[in-house]
Amino acid sequence: MSANDDTVPSVATAVHNNSEDVGEPPQPQGPTESHILAQMEQDEKGLSQKGDTTETTDLGWEQPGDQIEESLVARLSNDDLWMLIRRFNKQVYAVKAVPDAPLQRLDLTRTTDEQFSPDKLRATMERFYITIVVGLTSAIKHVARLRSWKESRRTAGFCAVYSIAWMLDFLAPTCFAVLIALVIYPPCRPLLFPPAPIALVDKTTGGIQKPKAGVLGSHDSITGAPEKFKGEAAEQEASNLVASVASVAVGSAVGKHDQGIPEDAPLEGVPDAMEIVSDTADAQSAAHGKVPLDSHDKTRQPVREAVMSAADLLMQMVSDLTDTYEKFGNALSATPPFPLMHPRLRLVSVLAPACLASIFISSYVLIKMSGLVVGIAFFGDPLIRRSISYLNRKVPHWQRFLELQNSLLKGIPTNAQLTLTLLRIGENTASPLPPPPTSRDKPPSRPASLHHEELTLDATTEEINKAASGEISDPEPPREPQLPFEVPKNTLATKILGFFRGTTATGVESKQAIDRMRALAGSRHAKNKVGVLRRKGQVIIPVGPVEFDARYKGKRGTVVLDASREPMLLYFTTDHPQGTDRRMESRKKGSVLFSLPITDIREMKKLGGMGWKGKLVVGWAIGSKEVVDGLLIVGKEPGHSYQLTAMGTRNQLFNRLIAIDGQVWETC
Repeated sequence: MSANDDTVPSVATAVHNNSEDVGEPPQPQGPTESHILAQMEQDEKGLSQKGDTTETTDLGWEQPGDQIEESLVARLSNDDLWMLIRRFNKQVYAVKAVPDAPLQRLDLTRTTDEQFSPDKLRATMERFYITIVVGLTSAIKHVARLRSWKESRRTAGFCAVYSIAWMLDFLAPTCFAVLIALVIYPPCRPLLFPPAPIALVDKTTGGIQKPKAGVLGSHDSITGAPEKFKGEAAEQEASNLVASVASVAVGSAVGKHDQGIPEDAPLEGVPDAMEIVSDTADAQSAAHGKVPLDSHDKTRQPVREAVMSAADLLMQMVSDLTDTYEKFGNALSATPPFPLMHPRLRLVSVLAPACLASIFISSYVLIKMSGLVVGIAFFGDPLIRRSISYLNRKVPHWQRFLELQNSLLKGIPTNAQLTLTLLRIGENTASPLPPPPTSRDKPPSRPASLHHEELTLDATTEEINKAASGEISDPEPPREPQLPFEVPKNTLATKILGFFRGTTATGVESKQAIDRMRALAGSRHAKNKVGVLRRKGQVIIPVGPVEFDARYKGKRGTVVLDASREPMLLYFTTDHPQGTDRRMESRKKGSVLFSLPITDIREMKKLGGMGWKGKLVVGWAIGSKEVVDGLLIVGKEPGHSYQLTAMGTRNQLFNRLIAIDGQVWETC
C-alpha cells in the first residue's frame, strides 16, 4: 500500500483478506493499526525499509548518527527520527501487555489505574512544555508579527479580507473557510504564516530581537540556545523549567529566606535540607514555637491525600491535553506510513458543515440557542440525570465513544505511538533503527544557518545576522545586580561543603565496595547494586542491535536476541558470543542464566540504578561517575521475572523488545 493512500484497512478486513482470498499474497494483519502499517509495503523506502528479513542488519548502531547519510525512514529526516526516539525514551518507561486492542486501535494508551509518581509528573510537564508551550509561543509571535504592520503586505492582505468579511456580515464563514484551506492544502500554511525562528521574534513589537541565549543556535526553542542535535535546546529548556519550579516549591515549603539572612550567617551556603521536605517544614514551624506533631495536627494527612489526588488528576489532564495536541499535529502533517489525506478529510468533514451553518444562522439565532442551552444545563438537572442513567444502562461506557481519540482523532497517533510504529517497521524488515546519537561535547556557540530569502521579517539581512549572532544591542541593557558587599570565595561555608563532598564521595565508594563483598556472599539485594556506578565516557561493548552489555544477579554478561528461534528468544549469558553465531545452543554449558521467548513478555519497566536520592548524591559528590540504570522484564509464567542491572544500553534493548512481536502495549 502506498504512503499516499487515503484509507487504512481495518483489522477485520486484513484478517478476512488473509484467510479467504485464495491465490492472493497474504495481507498484513495485526491487533492494532500500528502493527498493520508496519507490515505494509511502501512505494518509497528508507534505509531501514530495504532490509532483508532473513538476517538482522546493523544500520550503524556503533557509528555516529551524522555519518548515516541516507534517510532511515522514507520522507522523514534522520534528525526528526532521532528527536522522536530520544523523546520516546524519556516518555515511555513502563509498559504492560493487554489481551485486547483499545478502542482507538493504537498501542501505548494509558492504563485506567495509572498511579502518580514524581518522575512521571516531571516527564509529563517536560512533554507539555516541548509540545504545547513552544507551539503556543510560536503562535503568539505570529500574531505579534501580524499586528505590528512590519510585514505590511501580509498584514494589509489580512486586514482587507477581515474588513470585507465584517462589512458583508460574512466573518464566521470566512474564518471557517481559512481553517479548511489550512487543513486540506498544506502549501498555503507557509504562505499565510511564513515561519521564522521563535527566539528571533519579539513578542511585543513583532520585530527582531536578540535571542535570550545570546545567539540563535536553534530555530524551535524559545531561548534560541545552541544545540548539537535537533530538538535538544527545547528539551533542555523543559528540564530547567521543571527544575526551577520544583526548587521554588521546595523553597516555599521549607520557608527559605522568609525573614531575612544576617550578613555573617556562616552556613547559608550549605545545601537546603530537601531530603524530606515535610520534615524540614516541621523544623521551620518548630523554630517559630509551633508544635508540628501528628497528634495535634489533624489536617496533615487529609491535605496530603488531597494534594496527591489533585496531582494525579493534573498529570492525567496535562497528558490528555498534550496527546490531543500531538494528534492534531500529526493529523495536519502526517508521517508515513500513516495516511496523509484521510485525517485531513476527517477534520474537513467537521469544519465544512460548521462553515455552511454559519452562512445561514444569524447572530440572533445563535444567541437565542446559547441561552436555551445555558437554561437547560442550569435548570434541567433531573432530566439530565435520568438521560445519563438511561444511556449507562443501554450503552455502557458511552462516554468513551465521545472522546476525541476514539472519534474524530481515532487512528491518529501521538508522537510516542508514531515512534513505536517506526520502530516496528525496522523490526519487520530485520533492520532495527539505531539509537539516536549522543555527544558529551558542548554544542557550538555559533548562529544556526538561516535562509534569508524565506524570512519575511521587516529587517535587512545584516540586521538579522547581527541579531542571530548576538551583536545587536538591547534598547535598555539589563543592569548587573549590585551586591551590598563582596562575597568572599574561601568562606567557611565553601570549606564545609568541600569537606562534606569529599566524605560523601568516600562513603559512596565504600558502600559500593561493601555491596560487592555482600554480593559475593550471596546477598540478592547487593547483587543488583554491583556495577551501577560507571566512569563517565566509558565505552560500553556490546551496544546492539543483537547483543547488549548488562548484569544479572551481579554477574556481568551479555543479553542476546536469538533470531534463529521461532519465536525470537531473549537470553542472558556470561559467555560473550564470538563471531556471528548467536544461538543459545552455542554457548558454554552453564553460562546461560535465563532465557525467555519474546512472545511471552508481558511487562517491562525501566528501573533506576540507585533511586533518585542516590542519583542526587552521586551527581553532587562524584562528578567523574554516573549511575547506570536497569530493566525489569516479566514473562507470562509465574516466577519468570528478570531484573537486568548496570545496563548502559537499556533504552536500546527496551525499544527492540517493545517493537519485535505482536503484543498490544499500554503505559503504566
